[in-house]
Amino acid sequence: SNTQTLTVLDNRTGKTYDIPIEDGTIKATAFQAIKEGNVGIRLYDPAYQNTAVCRSTICEIDGDAGILRYRGYPIEELAEKSNFLEVSYLLIYGELPTKLQYQTWSDQVLRHTFVHTRVHEVMQAFNYDAHPMGMFISSVAAMSTFHPEGNPALQGVDLYTKNLAVRNKQIVRLMGKVPTIAAATYRHRIGRPFNNPQNNLSYCENFLYMMDHLSERNYMPNPKLAKALDVLFILHADHELNCSTAAMRHIGSSMVDPYSAVAGAAAALYGPLHGGANEAVLRMLESIGTVAAIPTFLADVKARRRKLMGFGHRVYKNYDPRAKIIRRIAYEVFEICGREPLIDVAIELEKAALSDPWFTEKKLYPNVDFYSGLIYKAMGFPTDFFPVLFAIPRVAGWLAHWVESLDAPDSKIWRPRQVYVGEGKRGYVPLEMRGAGGELKTEFESHPFSKRSKVADFEGKNH
Repeated sequence: SNTQTLTVLDNRTGKTYDIPIEDGTIKATAFQAIKEGNVGIRLYDPAYQNTAVCRSTICEIDGDAGILRYRGYPIEELAEKSNFLEVSYLLIYGELPTKLQYQTWSDQVLRHTFVHTRVHEVMQAFNYDAHPMGMFISSVAAMSTFHPEGNPALQGVDLYTKNLAVRNKQIVRLMGKVPTIAAATYRHRIGRPFNNPQNNLSYCENFLYMMDHLSERNYMPNPKLAKALDVLFILHADHELNCSTAAMRHIGSSMVDPYSAVAGAAAALYGPLHGGANEAVLRMLESIGTVAAIPTFLADVKARRRKLMGFGHRVYKNYDPRAKIIRRIAYEVFEICGREPLIDVAIELEKAALSDPWFTEKKLYPNVDFYSGLIYKAMGFPTDFFPVLFAIPRVAGWLAHWVESLDAPDSKIWRPRQVYVGEGKRGYVPLEMRGAGGELKTEFESHPFSKRSKVADFEGKNH
């Protein structure tokens, strides 16, 4: 008679099962009792399309209504009234800080912006044209080796569940040092020496200073530009259990140190389907070129000859609330840095798509990536630096989920199951009995100098 249950009838056996429903979910392990023989039912869900893997109080998304809230606070209100460091504290520690808490938190983060000189040496060893995100990931991972007191592999598996002081220390270090590493990746690419952090500046002012200061005296980044970047950081700070945040929880469940976990999460963010999406939008707009070319482009999209980047979202089936804020910020940045010509193409593309039932019936609305790339381009950031700009604020969200997962009563190491569909038992066949030919499956394109080596003669050459 309990209405908060799901009744399952197994037609193979004729048995019925009542599975409790809690918070709109059922436990996947409950299906283990549904079996024919000794093997219970498993749920097959590639890409976690309808699987909840945790209970969280951090970020709420209502995709149908276009709502995004951090700890209950609407993203619009936080973007208008708060700042990134305050929002970071909210995400990680659960409540907006008091005046004393905020001042202490801000001072702690800004006093932990220096990185070890050997980390800089690691970064200087990269090739001059190394991708900034590759340098960022490697450098964050390297930081773990400089803080052995924060490594559970050395200090014990329960280090972060029992010692909150050590936990807080690593949180402050990561929040403070990530902008320093990010700025250094940019400076390395342009062949300029690294700048030391300035803890008398705000979080975003310090980041811009480390990127851009040369030999000017009393260099001060434009405050309006720093504020625009601060709002962008708020918008990108967290977004529920996306690919990189899921990676952070997954890696963190092994009780590895947070530097390694953040590096792994950043690697997930590096992918073009995640943190590289705004770069793809920019390249799409550049390929369209003019407003006049939009009808032809949309016709190609409908014919599946081209892709419409920056529209649609796995969660949102309405206008992404972050996109509305970013569109407003775009014009503020243009007033400072000059108008980005592609904005006209972007506005007309949005207008044309949203007036076409082919797109609206599929609930394809602009997402956060549609305008963010244009803003970053207008601010003078190189295109391949966009994922790094995404990673800096997202570290706050990753750390919030890491903390929540450590404190969860049902916390366990993540270990998904698979459905094995391969060969059954086979006997080993000796190499000499497997034939001499066969399709080569390991071919790849060689470096041009290999052509000369292929035609050269040398001892042991395989003819």
